[in-house]
Amino acid sequence: MLDANDRSRRVLAALVREYIASGEPVASSLLVSAAGLGVSSATVRSLLARLEDEGYVQQPHTSAGRIPTDRGYRFYVDLLLESKRSRRASTAVEARLRRESPAGLIDALLPQVSHVVSQASHTIGFASRPAHEVAVFDRVEFVPLGATKVLVVIVARGGHVIQKAIDIGEPLGTDDLRQAANYLNAEFSGLPLHRAREAVLERINEERLLYDALMARAMRLATSTFTDLPDEQTIYVDGAASLLDDTTGLTLGTLQALLQMIEEKQKLLQLLNEYIDGPGLTVVIGAEHLDPSLRPFSLVLSTFDDGVGIGTVGVIGPTRMRYSRAISVVDGAAQAVARVLRDPN
Repeated sequence: MLDANDRSRRVLAALVREYIASGEPVASSLLVSAAGLGVSSATVRSLLARLEDEGYVQQPHTSAGRIPTDRGYRFYVDLLLESKRSRRASTAVEARLRRESPAGLIDALLPQVSHVVSQASHTIGFASRPAHEVAVFDRVEFVPLGATKVLVVIVARGGHVIQKAIDIGEPLGTDDLRQAANYLNAEFSGLPLHRAREAVLERINEERLLYDALMARAMRLATSTFTDLPDEQTIYVDGAASLLDDTTGLTLGTLQALLQMIEEKQKLLQLLNEYIDGPGLTVVIGAEHLDPSLRPFSLVLSTFDDGVGIGTVGVIGPTRMRYSRAISVVDGAAQAVARVLRDPN
């Protein structure tokens, strides 16, 4: 590892910044001024040779300058993560979310978030919410669709909204449906959805229900309401076309691998879940990826807590991404989402 006081540290940081900005190998003559060391070009060349020996930079051509390796990027990103991050990005994103999604519902927020982080970082943006399985039941509404068909609208804490159409096999009027909804809301509000399912089954097994038509009807509706709920996470992705803006070091095969993962969103969610080991920011660079096909890319993600479970906000782009910008945008967006969900007004 580089010594914190080593001049090599400043040279490497300057080299990574210059390469991210230009996409061209960085010559030692440029680093003389960019690193601000006040030393000769020969000294910088000596420092670069040492950095190359230690695996932080590489020389793509004999006469060319150097470019950072994944280890060099990691060093640079760790420097960024050590610095104090501004809340300006967070405040700006929060204002936009409140303006464009005033209800503060997570299903309305997250598509906006994925678009905002993609647009701001010029990479692929994504935002995922926790699985419905961990959501806490708040209330249900029944909307008649036809003779025996009903639209079930489940609202969970944190703004989750789940809709499903069911056939109840008997005609029920608006008053019957409202009374049934009121009963279920009074009995099961505050329970996790999976526990609400179990509680319904327990109630059905109690003989006293047989003597109360309202409760019996409500339980039949509840059985259909809490059965076969989607329990997978949902992820929103935006900006795949941004990959075409900078294809440095990317092949058609690697682009196809990433686009396929984005298309099959559950694979992307599975990958993200493998990387998250706690709250806050995570940055995965190049060779650090578990999937070899993703090693030309870097990923920046941050978690948020919606009061029910953990969701994520992040970006995916080439290893030569503007990490400073990506970290600021992702970190700020995650903080903004958490605040909007906690206080939607």
